[in-house]
Amino acid sequence: MIYLDYAATTPVDPEVAAAMIPWLGERWGNPSSLHAVGREARAALDHARDLIAAALHCDYGEVTFTSSGTEADNLAILGAMAAAKPDRPRLVVSAIEHPAVMECARRLERQGRPVTFVPVDPDGLVQPSALAEALGPDVALVSVMHANNEIGTVQDIARLAGAAREAGALFHTDAVQTFGALPIHVRGLGCDLLSVSAHKIHGPKGVGALYVRASVPVAPVLCGGSQERERRPGTENVPGIVGFGKAAEIATRVRDSECVRLTMLRERLIGRILAGVADARVNGSRTARLPGNVNVSVPGLDGAAILMNLDRAEIAASSGSACSSGSIEPSPVLRALGLPDDLAASAVRFTLGRGTTDEDVDAAAAAYTDIVTRLRAQLSGEAGTVHQLLWRNPARYPPASARRTR
Repeated sequence: MIYLDYAATTPVDPEVAAAMIPWLGERWGNPSSLHAVGREARAALDHARDLIAAALHCDYGEVTFTSSGTEADNLAILGAMAAAKPDRPRLVVSAIEHPAVMECARRLERQGRPVTFVPVDPDGLVQPSALAEALGPDVALVSVMHANNEIGTVQDIARLAGAAREAGALFHTDAVQTFGALPIHVRGLGCDLLSVSAHKIHGPKGVGALYVRASVPVAPVLCGGSQERERRPGTENVPGIVGFGKAAEIATRVRDSECVRLTMLRERLIGRILAGVADARVNGSRTARLPGNVNVSVPGLDGAAILMNLDRAEIAASSGSACSSGSIEPSPVLRALGLPDDLAASAVRFTLGRGTTDEDVDAAAAAYTDIVTRLRAQLSGEAGTVHQLLWRNPARYPPASARRTR
């Protein structure tokens, strides 16, 4: 299998697994306990927190561990809005946020809180002028993700955060896709809150963290004990957090060289796809883009059918569309770029990582070109859409999941 879905998750690094193993066996203490076994667990937790803080260039006490990037986003949005002053009831988010942020915004709307969704340009970028138009004295929090998980567009967070700060609002960014891929200096970005996750950087699943700038008020969204400076109750996942710390340490060490290598592979893959499929289009910015993200669409085809054929060719990729109840709904992110439904529904996302080679990229481009050619030939020979063919001919296109993943 050629794995090109690193934006969804990454394999656990062997060094990370080795660091975790003792905390799954002979070391079992609760880090809140005062005895020696508990103090040992607390020391491991502290060391991991130091490593995450070093990777983010923040203070040790500004890192709060969570169960995931999703929980970190929830704590940032719901916690900051719950702690906001009554005269600042409004939330501002971009139109292409991850569901972990977007669903928080919709929940607040249902509760009667005003929410403004800022549009993006055709490259998926939030223009400072668009954000400035949305800001006002009633805004408590602005949330714009550092890089989009589908199209890889990287936002100018420092500039956007500066605009929010001038308006007296806090600024949160979901950096789940950029942590370990790009340098992150929270002071330089100017953000007040920043979410990260372990399993995107070859760490374990089920662990995340939220950077909270000192003195920024965040109300807990869970009820319980006083762990994590009373921001996130519940006994910490020591094995997972130890693995997160080791993964962050490794990612920081290899980040710069991997950024250069993956950017070259990304451009190689894009070049080969565009050479093989003349009318393919790349979604998202070609320059302000994550090193390993390639999102492409072709007119008239169905992304799910392309993905299923890629899977049969032993190439793992993902889609910009979600499959549900037998019908394909175009991605809200791609719709926000202004793509027509047929192009949005045909999107396929290849995301590259540490294990990706030149040969993997060449094989993926050749397979994608061949699949598009064959599906078009089939479509020209039968009435209906490729999606209809998919459901009329299950033997040729067996059911498989094409659900959009982070």
